Parts: sequence; structure tokens; C-alpha cells
Amino acid sequence: MDLITGLTMLDLSRFQFAMTTIFHFFFVPLSIGLGIMVAIMETMYVVKGDDVYKRMTKFWGRIFLLSFAVGVVTGIIQEFQFGMNWSRYSRYVGDIFGPALAVEALVAFFCESTFLGLWMFGWDRFKKGVHLLFIWLVALGSAFSALWILAANSFMQNPVGFKIDHKFGRAVLVDFPALLTNHQLWLEFPHVLFATMLIGPFVIIGISAFSLLRRKDNIDFFKKSVHIASAVALVGTLGILITGDSHAYNVQFDQPMKFAAMEGISENVGGKDKQQPWSVVAYTNPKTHETEWSLDVPYLLSVLAHHDLTGYNKGSETINKELHEKYDKKFGKDMNYYVPSNTLFYAFRVMAGVAGVLGLLAAVAWWFTRAKSTFDITKYRWVLWIFGIATFIPFFGTTAGWLITELGRYPWIVYGVLTIADAVSPNVSFASLFISNIIYFLTFTALGGVMIYLSRRVMIQGPDYVDEEVDDEQAPADPFSADSFDEKGGND
Repeated sequence: MDLITGLTMLDLSRFQFAMTTIFHFFFVPLSIGLGIMVAIMETMYVVKGDDVYKRMTKFWGRIFLLSFAVGVVTGIIQEFQFGMNWSRYSRYVGDIFGPALAVEALVAFFCESTFLGLWMFGWDRFKKGVHLLFIWLVALGSAFSALWILAANSFMQNPVGFKIDHKFGRAVLVDFPALLTNHQLWLEFPHVLFATMLIGPFVIIGISAFSLLRRKDNIDFFKKSVHIASAVALVGTLGILITGDSHAYNVQFDQPMKFAAMEGISENVGGKDKQQPWSVVAYTNPKTHETEWSLDVPYLLSVLAHHDLTGYNKGSETINKELHEKYDKKFGKDMNYYVPSNTLFYAFRVMAGVAGVLGLLAAVAWWFTRAKSTFDITKYRWVLWIFGIATFIPFFGTTAGWLITELGRYPWIVYGVLTIADAVSPNVSFASLFISNIIYFLTFTALGGVMIYLSRRVMIQGPDYVDEEVDDEQAPADPFSADSFDEKGGND
């Protein structure tokens, strides 16, 4: 009971938004990644004419459809958050978020959903090339949808193209193209897109591994699936390393407090002709905001942060003083500009570690599923178990990355413009918010369970499963047809 009474409206609102965002973000990159994989497999079918790739397309397409459906449902719940718990935020930035979300919903989503329907029901109705075009348009539509969502999020990280209407107390969009030229967007978007190229492929690798553990048929089918997925995952790993490096490099200038937390820097480090050590593990006291202990590797932070053997970065204490000097007139002297350092520090290492582990597993999977490989991966159950468990590893990486993105912006919901405390709805009761948190949690648990159950069912049915079609001779007669009336003596 003490725990409940200690919670505030702001705490519950933030928890609910974090819960819905994290759960929704399980399925967004999954559906984008699986869409890319299915499009690649169908491309190989059209180019090579081998029916095994058609079977792959249809089998993995069923998993893709499940992830797409759950992603849509969780996305609708996510949209509710703006009106339910963050009405002040919606009013303040509605002129900016409105166009971005409208384009996402009316153009991107309708594009992907329309062509997805044509792809689902058009196997025998369109030529191969046209049918292939549909799934690529779905994949491109999903990426385009993510672009606009991330454009809105990038505005929250680095607000551009607006002015403040002081009369009505709200932000007004004055430069729409600025949303798409925001440098933050082009740091986030490619990084997220390459992350989808890890999640989708590793779900295919994992399900293939579990299938090989439980069945002795379709071995070639699943080995080829692993080979294609691991090749795409290697591309995703390389892309994540490049875009992640660029993203982290720019954080130290755009949001220095976030960077200081990610690297566990409480005091200024480095300088002219001085090296910067990188902390493998560290602990920052949440009360004093001082890093009490750490295990360091010399020079490594200089290399990572400045691509040099020397460099300089301000610590959180110096940054906090500078933020107070800059924003005290607007937000007051009582503002707390410190972010949750330990959470960001270890989230960053989890994110980077997951990418490294998945890259290594992808390389092993690709090498040992080659046609010329002398290593039969199906004979080693412990290897298959590792790949099966790897199904879930990417989700830890994307969740950690999202926590860095959102928690590192504290105390603002729009960086330097609107605080989180000023964005929460003023007229939502504590009881309704507490109950809705419980309902949402149970809903997400049920949706997650349904997704896992149906995916497992598809896996058990295997690639040879075909929906039973009702034979014309066995089809039930139309009770209102003329023949039915004749048979029943209706025309006597």
C-alpha cells in the first residue's frame, strides 16, 4: 500500500507510456524486418524459379502477418496515450505532430495495408512480378511509416521548424520540410531500420532452429531459411555499427547530459593531449551523482567519442551547472537536469553487447549453413538451442536503445522546450490511471501470449501446411437458389 501511495500522477503516466511504447516497439521492428525478409525470399523465387523460395515466402509470411496485426493493435493503444495522459503535450505540439502522424496514418499505413491485402489474396490472380511488387511496396510502406513516426520523435529530441505562440501558449509549425531535414531524424531512422534487419532475421533463425529440434522433415527448407536470414542479419549488424557510432558521436553535442550518463562521466575527463578511459562497468550514486567506482580501459573513450587517441568531455556536474545557467529563467532554479545515470549506462552496454553477440551468431549461422559446409548444424542440438534462444535476444537490444532515447531526454518531453511534468493531463484521476495501467498490462500480456501461441502453431504445422479448401462438390448448396427450391418442391 505504501508503494501505491508513494506514486504520483506523473509516475503512473510515465510508466503507462513506457509500457505501451516498449511493447509496441517489440512488433514494429519485427514486422518491418520480417517484411523485408519475405520480400527477399519472394524475389529469389521470381529470379530463380525454385519453389522452395515460394514455400519460404508463404510460411514466413504467416509469421509476418501475425506481427503486423499485433503491431497495429498496440499502435492504436499507443495513440490513445496522447489524449488520455498527455493532453497538455498534445495541445502544445499538436500543430507539429498532427501533420507527421496524419501522413503516417493516411499515406504510409494505408499503402502498406492495401498492398498487404493484394499480396495475401493475389497469389493466383497476378503475375509473379506484379505480386512481388506488392510485398516490396508493403516493406517500403512500413519503412515510410517508421520515417514519419521517427520524424515526430526526432522533433522531441531536437526541436526544429517551429515558433512559440505566446498568446495561446503552444508551438506552431512554420517550416514543415525542417521536420524531414532534422539531423536527428537521419541519425535515428537508419539506426532503427538496420535494427529491424536483426530482429526479423533472428526470429526466422530461432524458429528454424526450434523446428529442426522437433522435426526431421524439411531440413533443407529451414537450413536455407537460416542461411538467407543470417546473411541479412550480417548486413544489419554492419549497418548498426556504422549508424550507432554516428548516433553516439552526435549525442555528446545534442544532449551532453545523456552522453555523460551513457559513459558514466560525472567529472570532466580528458583534455588537450589527454586520453579518455572507457568504463566497462561503473556505479554512479543517484543522490550525489558522482561515479563512485568503475573498471576502465585506457584510451577507448577517446577512440569511440572522438575517433582519436585524445579528447575531452564534460562531466554531468559541469553540464548540470550549464543547464541551470541556460534555463533557470524559463523553468526555475528547482529543476533537476540529472538523468538516471546507471540505467542509461548499462542500457547502452546491453544495446551494444546485443548487437555484437547477434553479429557473431549470424556469422556462425551463415558459415555453417552454406551448401559446401561440412558441418551439419542439425546434428548438434546444443547449437540449435543457442540459435533458438537467440530469437528473443534482439528485443533486449531494441528495448535498451529505446530507454536510452527516451530517458536520456529527461526532464523534457520536448528537449529544452516543454518539461514532462508540464505535459501530463490535468483532469485524469489517480484511480482511473492506476486501473488503466492494470488493464493495459493484462491486455499486452494476452496479446503477447496470443502472438507466441499462434507463431508456435505455425511452426508446428510447418511449411507443408496448406489451408484446406472446400471442394466444389462438397460445398454447401445455397439454400435460396432455384435448384434448392426445386429439390425441396418449392416450385410445385
